[in-house]
Amino acid sequence: MGQLVVVNFVSLDGVIQAPLSSDEDRDGGFSHGGWVTPYSDATVAEYMRTTTTNAEGLLLGRRSYDILTEAWSGADESEKAVEAMNRMPKYVVTRSHRALAWNNSFRLDDDLPSAVNGLKRRLDGELVSFGSGTLIRALAEHDLIDEYRLLLFPVTLGSGKRMFGEAGQPSRFTLTGTTTTPSGVVILSYANSA
Repeated sequence: MGQLVVVNFVSLDGVIQAPLSSDEDRDGGFSHGGWVTPYSDATVAEYMRTTTTNAEGLLLGRRSYDILTEAWSGADESEKAVEAMNRMPKYVVTRSHRALAWNNSFRLDDDLPSAVNGLKRRLDGELVSFGSGTLIRALAEHDLIDEYRLLLFPVTLGSGKRMFGEAGQPSRFTLTGTTTTPSGVVILSYANSA
């Protein structure tokens, strides 16, 4: 049985919007994109490389899918993480009828709980979700997330999209791992205690 793992960069004030680039996501007039760059050290890079290469598949919302498609689909595949991203299946939750351009991409049907539980039954490893705030809130609402791996960055942004909305449901988690990187990023792993 597969596990659904959410991996996200998070600011101290809970923002996940546009962590890698100033042009990544300007919704709502967000102008703080690229906020992880000053803190991205070798430990963060290795953690993300390992997470990516160990994943059996990706589960993404449409916006995150489009951002990752642009960044990864044409990148140099001599890097293991790039090869893994391009090779693995990518499952996309979207209402859009636009084509999914990245190889090995599949649209999930509208019944999210059924579709995700079906994927978890078919997979043996980790199904990883990066970014995808709207999707993550829907997954959490249906208690479908097995583990959160949050890279907490020592920065506050004051505004921006957050991983959890105002109206969430109470949940409990068990801390299963912590790592502090040289730049002050804390990597936290929390397993769903349900």
